[in-house]
Amino acid sequence: MKQFSCGAVVPGCTATFEADDEHGILTQVAAHAREDHGMDAVPDEVVAQVRANISEAA
Repeated sequence: MKQFSCGAVVPGCTATFEADDEHGILTQVAAHAREDHGMDAVPDEVVAQVRANISEAA
């Protein structure tokens, strides 16, 4: 199980995500970025930051 905290990339955001794999995290993060941060598309540099901050769930 993988996990990601949006606050690692967007200071102050408290959203967290869990999924079986990186793809599941990225799918959730893309929807969150669109709905909560107004991003029509997630730039490659943000995807890279998200990937760098995905960890194994405790």
